[in-house]
Amino acid sequence: MAKPNSKATLIDYCLRSLGAPVIEINVDEDQVNDRIDEALQLYQHYHADAVEKYFLKHQVTAADITNGHIPISDLITDVVQVFPFNENTGGSSMFDIKYQMHLNDVYSLGFMGSLVDYEMSMQWLSLVDHIIDADDKHISFDRHMNQLRIDMNWTTEVTEGQFIIVECYRIIDPETYSDVYNDYFLKRYATALIKQQWGSNLSKFEGMVMPGGVTFNGRQLFDDAREELVKLNEELRLNWEQPVDFFVG
Repeated sequence: MAKPNSKATLIDYCLRSLGAPVIEINVDEDQVNDRIDEALQLYQHYHADAVEKYFLKHQVTAADITNGHIPISDLITDVVQVFPFNENTGGSSMFDIKYQMHLNDVYSLGFMGSLVDYEMSMQWLSLVDHIIDADDKHISFDRHMNQLRIDMNWTTEVTEGQFIIVECYRIIDPETYSDVYNDYFLKRYATALIKQQWGSNLSKFEGMVMPGGVTFNGRQLFDDAREELVKLNEELRLNWEQPVDFFVG
């Protein structure tokens, strides 16, 4: 069995699954392309295998400072956070509280100390940083705008040439990683969408008798495809969707 590795080969796979070339699939080429695009859009929106965690490095330009935002690729689906700009927030001084706690805790661990105490200390420091000394920025991101707005004083807090690191999620581009087209769920969903389109087209000729006594039954084809899509959507949301990140406080 040939593995789809492009949009064209995925289309061929779906049409063969529906019976082509033995059976004529009454769907226009543009309709097929639309259904493949629709399947890819849903797959990239919900399927965990369609995206990856990514750390975006952007070098600040004069235009960024003027506009108050940085450009974002349309492959980015979600932005988690912007990392602090100042490198000294890590506390490298020997008089810094983090340095002293690390020093004492690591020394204790060397003599069979408790990892629980160390973890609790790190969580406490994180809470203090979040409440008192946080350098987190309020951000605003919308996929359709292709830009990330960061609420801060751009003229004083950043300089041209400085790097901004963004934790985000990025779509795995199928044109670069062609194995996406061979995804098991994507193949089934795309096939069901084309089948539904086929049934919708044939339903316009419901009851028409062809030579030889053959009649169209597009409505049944449409209903079968719709039932398959309902099951696939349920499977996607229950089995393949990215888990929701909860805030515990």
